[in-house]
Amino acid sequence: MPRQYFALALLLGSSFGATAGDAGNFHLDIPMLTAPAEIDGRLDDAVWQQAATTQLTIETGPGENTPAPVMTDAKIFATQESLFVAFVAHDPDPSKIRANLSPRDRNWGDDLVGIKLDTYNDARLAYQFFINPFGVQADSIENELTGRESDAWDGIWYAAGEMTDKGYQVEIELPFRMFNFDKASAQEWGFELIRFWPRDEVHRLSTQARDRDNNCTLCQLGVVTGLENLEQGNDLQITPSLVAGHNRDRELPNGDWQDETDVDVGVDVRWGITPDLLLSATINPDFSQVEADAGQLDVNNTFALFFPEKRAFFLDNKDYFDTQMNLVYTRNIGDPDYGAKLTGREGQHTFGALVANDTQTRFLVPGNLSSSVASIDKESQNLVGRYRYDVSSGLSIGALTTLRKAGDYHNYQFATDIKYQPTDQDTFTAQYSVSNTQYPEGLYKEFCGDSDNCEIPPGGCERGDCDINERVLRLLKQEDFDGDLLRLRYQRETRNWYANLHYQATSADYRADLGFVDRVDFNKFVAGGGYIWYPEDATFNRIRWGGDWDITHNDAGEELEREIETSLELQGKLQSYMEMGLVHRSRVGLREDKSILNIEDNTTLFHETFGWFYGEFWPAQTIKTRLNMSYGDTIDFANNRPGTNTRFRPGISWDVMDNLALDFAWEYRSLDVAEGELFNASLGDLRLNWQLSLQSFLRVSSVYTDIQRDPSLYLYSTPDSEYKGMFNEVLYGYQLNPQSVFYLGYSDGFRQDDEIKSLTQDEQTLFMKISYAWLI
Repeated sequence: MPRQYFALALLLGSSFGATAGDAGNFHLDIPMLTAPAEIDGRLDDAVWQQAATTQLTIETGPGENTPAPVMTDAKIFATQESLFVAFVAHDPDPSKIRANLSPRDRNWGDDLVGIKLDTYNDARLAYQFFINPFGVQADSIENELTGRESDAWDGIWYAAGEMTDKGYQVEIELPFRMFNFDKASAQEWGFELIRFWPRDEVHRLSTQARDRDNNCTLCQLGVVTGLENLEQGNDLQITPSLVAGHNRDRELPNGDWQDETDVDVGVDVRWGITPDLLLSATINPDFSQVEADAGQLDVNNTFALFFPEKRAFFLDNKDYFDTQMNLVYTRNIGDPDYGAKLTGREGQHTFGALVANDTQTRFLVPGNLSSSVASIDKESQNLVGRYRYDVSSGLSIGALTTLRKAGDYHNYQFATDIKYQPTDQDTFTAQYSVSNTQYPEGLYKEFCGDSDNCEIPPGGCERGDCDINERVLRLLKQEDFDGDLLRLRYQRETRNWYANLHYQATSADYRADLGFVDRVDFNKFVAGGGYIWYPEDATFNRIRWGGDWDITHNDAGEELEREIETSLELQGKLQSYMEMGLVHRSRVGLREDKSILNIEDNTTLFHETFGWFYGEFWPAQTIKTRLNMSYGDTIDFANNRPGTNTRFRPGISWDVMDNLALDFAWEYRSLDVAEGELFNASLGDLRLNWQLSLQSFLRVSSVYTDIQRDPSLYLYSTPDSEYKGMFNEVLYGYQLNPQSVFYLGYSDGFRQDDEIKSLTQDEQTLFMKISYAWLI
């Protein structure tokens, strides 16, 4: 049966099963009051005396629903506009409380209290809010459908904390305007109160038990009632912004400085039309990224690097567009003039639509062994549409479409997906997507490298006769082409056992240019499983051992890879977490200067055996260390031959003072071939954050790269023997809330290579941003 018909049969023929789990046994009725509380961390407002009270009496980790080792009291009430929560966190030794004045969303590892809310009580999405003893906020969204959690979302809410001689206490206000929820007059929300108590181990304390034999966590939330006639006000947020920057750059070694000044005024509008329908729009948007991405070494890589989205407009209700595959990757929309987004939910129906232009059109051109980035000097129009129907609490079916067009280029995609949980332990997911693409004339020349022969000779090409293989030329020259993707996955997870089967088939002509699909022309099957132990009173409180086997072919039936892997995961004392594994595989190599789309002239099969390790632990209350390393066989992709890879990446996070934090990571990589060391590369990434107050900070970042090569060992090219680069940034910020901000920063860049004998500055930037969110 063709895979598209098999996918359709699976999507339409699934039974409409029962829920994957029950809703938990914790229930709390929240009183509706008229007076709010003042959020100052003191809990001295009279209104708290009328609040509902409860305690976090259960430890869900590492203990398995055992009595909580410390006492935590909680109070909760609501007005028509906001939900108010207070925690009193008792501690037998307050001197060991871990708390730092840190940036928003960076307080993980501290003592924390928080709340999880599923506003539709259907185990699909949950908002999470956590606060440390100094009132530092962290928020995120847990998505049960994709199995992912994102802390990129930022809501506007209020919190304050205060240390006491018996522990600490926290007050929180969560305005209902932040949430999407049903329009019903009486609400019933999924709910959990949580405390993280980090000592020798991290203790997770809760209001309710968690069943480890149930792989759906949101299905096990408790329920709160009593919320009635909630109001979001006008729920209109208008955020004007001013961004100004002056940039200087030059061509090295002797180019003159070129100056450019840019001032942009824009406005974002966020309108909650109803509690479950949100409209976001932007004109001349500020899509500047204030903080530099973490450094990555791009050596001996054949696939494009992935960077997370950080821009507020795209992150608002981002989860409405997520599917099992990364088919919507909004960083592909690099420089828009406008954008609009509508997201909503009505009963069992969830939907979203996004439209934006892009003055710079960039997209991935993927293959089965590598990918590359292409660009078109034309404005593109971009559209994303998403719909999901929740048939029952255990079954969801969705559809997604993306459209991108710029002149004679286009990429259209349509996808369907399903998630089905017939039992607490079993999960089936499937996704099928089709695409139609047309590349602009001449795009293929971007992939010819230094070749002077980019044309098909009369009569066509035989293998080895053309500098770039015939299939690439024909694909990039034809009017348009169609492709498809099929992904099937089954998982079974019990308390102690887990198993999974995975199959993915992606045709050579499939494209998802508004997503991040960097590999095509492959069919992969994976089977794996393992066992989990939970030792009591031992060095490690959780031990997981497992492995998998996989095999991959291209569309022509040629084997690309066959792999077997085993791994061990340990969690325990000193808040330690370790993973280690051993891999043996056979796979096909690829010369970097050859075709990016298939392996016609690269059929050598290489055999690799290597080991890897990742670990992190807290040797002291203020110091966290981590180490990532691997060693063993690899492929020298530049020359299509075997080599030996060494990779070593240690890191440290040090809370120098309560408000001063240092984070440093260093990565070293080397590749040895039979004739000697082909290259060694190192990268240092230093971040220093001085948190002046809850609202303001001063941040210094520096990324240094050093790559040394032996050009005599390169068979097909002559690279520079050395490259050095440095990027520095100094940033001052004041954040009244995530959308009301002031930033002032300076950054510069330096470069050195065989022609430029010392680190020489080639870029300088001075920038400022002001924005203010008017809540109407």
